[in-house]
Amino acid sequence: MRRTFASATVDRVIRVLQRRLSANWIDVSTRNLLHVHGVDRLPAFGRDTSTILVSNHRSFFDLFVVSSVIVKRGLEQRLMFPVRSQFFYDSPLGLAVNGAMSFFAMYPPLFRDRDKTALNRASVDELVRLLRAGGALVGLHPEGTRNKSNDPYTLLPARPGVGRIIKATRDRAVVIPVFINGLGNDFVRQVAGNYLKTGGPVTVVFGKPLDFDGVPDGPDAEQRISDRALDAVRALGEEERVIRANLPEK
Repeated sequence: MRRTFASATVDRVIRVLQRRLSANWIDVSTRNLLHVHGVDRLPAFGRDTSTILVSNHRSFFDLFVVSSVIVKRGLEQRLMFPVRSQFFYDSPLGLAVNGAMSFFAMYPPLFRDRDKTALNRASVDELVRLLRAGGALVGLHPEGTRNKSNDPYTLLPARPGVGRIIKATRDRAVVIPVFINGLGNDFVRQVAGNYLKTGGPVTVVFGKPLDFDGVPDGPDAEQRISDRALDAVRALGEEERVIRANLPEK
C-alpha cells in the first residue's frame, strides 16, 4: 500500500478511480436519501493540499458517504480512512473488498491487540507523513470507535489519537467537522430503500474549518484538540437535529 503513494502513476490512477467510480456508485446508491447542509462553509480543495475530516461514527459507511459528497464538488485529494486490520488486512478477501469497494481508501490498518501498539504508532506516523506531503484527505472519528447507542446525538468521549494527528499537521492540513445521521449497517437494505425511495433520510451537515491555534502546548494538548474537534461535531449534531425535525414527510 505504501508503494502506491510512492509511484506518481499509480497514485494518479487510484485518485481517478476513487473519484470516477467509488464516489459515483456511492452517490447513485444514496442520492434519494441524502440531505446535505453546510456546503457553503467548505473551503476550496486544492489537489496538493491536505484535509482532515472529523466525524461522528454511527455506521461503517459514514466517511464513504461524506467523502462522496465533497468529491462530487471537485475534491481531487487521495482518500484515506484508517480501518481495523481485522478482515480488511488479515485476509485476502478483505484486501480484495478494500480494493473493489474503495480503491484502497481503507488505509492504514489499525490493530486491536495490545502487543501491536507499536504498529498503531507507525500507522499514525504514516498518516502524518502523507498529510504533510500534501494531496491527502483523511477521515477520522474523534470517538475512536463506533457509537452503538440508540441516541445519535450523545457522543462517546474523545480519544487523544485524533488530536495527535491534528497537532502534527495543523500547519499543513485543513480540519473540517461533519455530522452524519441516518446511515445503518444493513448496506443492502439501505441501498434498496434509496432506489425504491422508501428509505429514511440521511443527513450530512458540514461545519467551517476549525482553528486550534489557541490550544496551549502541554501534556494534555492532544486530548484538548480531540475534545475541541468533537465539540464542533456535537454542535453540528444539534443543528442536524433541527434540520431533521423540519424535513418534509414522505
